[in-house]
Amino acid sequence: MATVMLDAGHGGYDSGAVYGERYEKNDTLNLVLAIGTILENNGIDVLYTRTTDVYQSPNEKAGIANRSDADYFISIHRNSSPVPGTYSGVETLVYRNSGIPAVFAENINRELAQVGFNNLGVEERPNLAVLRGTNMPAALVEVGFINTEQDNQLFDLKFPEMAQAIANGIMQTVQGAVVESTEDNTVSYCVEVGVFRHKKNAESLAENMQSDGYDCYIEPRSACFSVCHGKFATQEEAKVMEEKLFLAGYETRTICS
Repeated sequence: MATVMLDAGHGGYDSGAVYGERYEKNDTLNLVLAIGTILENNGIDVLYTRTTDVYQSPNEKAGIANRSDADYFISIHRNSSPVPGTYSGVETLVYRNSGIPAVFAENINRELAQVGFNNLGVEERPNLAVLRGTNMPAALVEVGFINTEQDNQLFDLKFPEMAQAIANGIMQTVQGAVVESTEDNTVSYCVEVGVFRHKKNAESLAENMQSDGYDCYIEPRSACFSVCHGKFATQEEAKVMEEKLFLAGYETRTICS
């Protein structure tokens, strides 16, 4: 089963956004621990960048993820605006709005909208260290505005539903990317470079890869289309190619095929 690294934004002397007596670092930690419990109860392995009120720089958080066995990285934050009450809703940030990170963003935003949050969509933020520096698919979720009462009421009054919604979005993405081994239990590996809801987007990425000189193929998976490269007998061989494709600018991960 997949391993998910959960990151509670900020911590220690870095409080994040503050509104009255409310600190972003506390909201994110409480929410991450609740999400992690739900994921673990559903058979997903969970790791945490922090479980207490400690400071870690964004680069440290990315390093923790990269040194782990995590397949995915999800960072939880609260948003803020210069003028309180100006904005309301959830937004998910990704390095590039394509592949698995985009699916994470869409699934999590959709689930949180069902709890009552406005869906502000997905935004590319390639300058964020936890998105730029992680070697696995990553997304950063801004769970409502900390200086908007409407969002804080949802955060407090529907906390269990909110945690379940984010966990649901994660599980939908992870389970949609899982490939079962063949009936004779022979396992091989490939490098997945993108997962899309629409086949034309998968075909576009495949064309880009081919123009860069990389063979690839498209595999239907649940309600998505996965763009993959190679068939490798060992995970180690696949990891070598995964790193090469990552350095070439692709979102990559090694999966069973």
